[in-house]
Amino acid sequence: MAPGPDDLNELGKRLDETQKRHAVANQRPPPSQLGIAGRFATELVAALVVGGGLGWGLDWLLGYFGFRTRPVFLVIFFVLGAAAGIRNVMSAAGEINAAQAAARDDKEN
Repeated sequence: MAPGPDDLNELGKRLDETQKRHAVANQRPPPSQLGIAGRFATELVAALVVGGGLGWGLDWLLGYFGFRTRPVFLVIFFVLGAAAGIRNVMSAAGEINAAQAAARDDKEN
């Protein structure tokens, strides 16, 4: 027996209610100030470590083959890592600001 239009309308209403309940339950609280500071520090330190590590690795590898480059690549890649870290922090700050603005708009409506 095929469901009637009333049955389908009732099913649609129940699905909408269930989706609203799940949307409210899945909302994450806004990040704390400590969480934001931790994310910024992690972004910056990770970029510095990767940049410095790549530079050190290149200097070591080229030194192994007889080229004396120390510490040219270490300095270059450390500076590039710092630039990448600052860029990542600015991007993260933009994401957090957008999320907080959206949450503020939701509360006002």
